Order: sequence, then C-alpha cells, then structure tokens
Amino acid sequence: MSEKIKKKKGKKILYVFAWILGIIVGLNVIGFAINKIFFSNELEAISPYGELVEVNNQNMHVYSMGQGEKTIVLLPGTGAPLPSADFGPLMRELSKEYKVVTVEYFGVGFSDETDTPRTNENYMEEIRTALSQADMKPPYVLMPHSVSGVYSEYYASKYPEEVSAIIMLDTSPTVKIESKLYSFFYNPTILKIINGSSKLLQETGVTRITIGLQPSNHTVENGYTEKEIRDHQLFSYHVLNDTIHNQMLHSDDNINEVNSIVFPSEVPVLKLISSYAQKEVKNGEEYQKDHLKRLGANVESQIIDGSHIFYQTNVKDITDATSTFLKKIN
Repeated sequence: MSEKIKKKKGKKILYVFAWILGIIVGLNVIGFAINKIFFSNELEAISPYGELVEVNNQNMHVYSMGQGEKTIVLLPGTGAPLPSADFGPLMRELSKEYKVVTVEYFGVGFSDETDTPRTNENYMEEIRTALSQADMKPPYVLMPHSVSGVYSEYYASKYPEEVSAIIMLDTSPTVKIESKLYSFFYNPTILKIINGSSKLLQETGVTRITIGLQPSNHTVENGYTEKEIRDHQLFSYHVLNDTIHNQMLHSDDNINEVNSIVFPSEVPVLKLISSYAQKEVKNGEEYQKDHLKRLGANVESQIIDGSHIFYQTNVKDITDATSTFLKKIN
C-alpha cells in the first residue's frame, strides 16, 4: 500500500472518529440541557414524610411511626436515595410493636448536604442530635444497614448506655479485608474517577434512563405504596452528590478506626446476614465469622435468604427475628 493511500485511509478514520466524538458530546450537551430545564426542580414538589430537625445549623430528616416502648432506629446504607420510602414496609411492620425511626443522613433523602467530613464521630453526633431534636429518648435499638453498621458500632463503643441493642441488616464487617479489588475500589483516585463519571451520567440524564430499565424491589407486592415507589424513583435520579462522595472516601478509614476499638460486651447484637454476603462474596463466610468474633460473646447471627438489600423483600423474616431477639434480651 502506498504512503499516499495510507494517509488517505488515516484521514478517513480520524474523520469518522471526530464525527462519533462530536455526536457523543452533542448528545451529552442536549441531555444536560434537557435535564436542567425540565427535571432539576422535580423533587421540590415532594414534602418530607416526617420532620426536619436542626443539626449543626442544617436540616436533617427524621421520620417516625408507632407507639411502642422500645425505639428502633433505622440507619441507611451508602447513597440510599430516599430511606424514608425505602424502609417504608419494614417501618410499618415493626411499628405494630415498637416506635420506629428512620434517620436520613446529610446528603440523602430530604436532608441537606454538608461539607462536614463523613467520619464516624460526625455521623454518631449527627444521629444523636437528630434523635434528640425529634424528642426521641435513649436507649435505642439501632438497626443499621450496610455501612451504617460501622457508625452503629462506633456509637455503641462511645455511648453504650444509649444503645440497648444493635440489629444489623447485612452490615459491613469491621475487619481487615485483604482484597486487591477492595483496595482498588477504595483508592481515592479511583473513587474520584467513578464519582465524576457517575455524576456526568446523572447530569446528562443517562442515569434516568438506566434506572428506568432496571428491575426494582419497590413494588406493591413487597408492601410499598404507590407514593413510595414514585418518590423513591424520582430521588434515585438525583442521588449522587459531594456528601455521598465524601462518605465513600472515608469508608475504609472509618472501618479501620472501629476495628481498633474494643466493642462493649454489654451491648447485645443480632447480625442478620444475607445469603449473598455469606456465599457469593469472595471469602464472605470468613469475613462474617471474623466480624462476629470481633463483636464478642454477646452476639448471635442468622442467615436471611436474599440479596444485600433484603430489607426490601424479607420484611417478615426481619420482624420475626427482631421480636424473638428483643424478647430474649429483656
């Protein structure tokens, strides 16, 4: 092939590539404009389910129901779009016997965003302040999901008299995890790239399309109301923000900090472990055993047949286990 033909072919490839790149950029610009013009204010029409309380001169959302003597505090995992809707069916079932409260952290649901570092200490104090401002009195039964287990263990370690028990919903094991994938994912540079890419998809409306195509556990059959289903989906289009990114950046340090603290033996713990975390996660069974060992002798566990978000689908399993456990430790 002559040099002239090679150059001509190379120009054609560059021309095609430039056109493709131009189309992609153009679609992103159009998507960004449409998203900003038509959807940027769509959450303003939705009223908070509970009350907004002042925490560090900002608003946090606290949602409660039920009149029982014991107060169960539900705490969401990272980036849950609207915990007050997400926990709806579980709250209604638990509220038949207990007072149930969902605390929405800064950066999720109806709560404000914050620049305050997402450390264990700050999460703990924000939870305590929000509950106090909502006239909730300790001791509490903390019921954390996922990473909130880390904050709950820290809370119990600092104020064991305020925590009568912890019922963990597939919480993050506060043990040393030796995994190249884990180390890669929690590398600050990688997290920044992932966060930036995800926010771009959100701002250009791509996330709105992909979420709409995904199957969801938020169905009437699983106990959700039509309002909860609709509201949760709308909030899921806007979930990514700098507060959530900061939470993720602190996750590994928060786990290591709690791992270095002796858990108080007087606080009973029930860990409900998903079959997914036990069997499908690499070394999952080993990590769970190490975690239970770290929590001490006053802990028991139960496997729930479901995914990491089994609280959306296994409400009866959770409420039955909760009732049995709390009656036993009384």
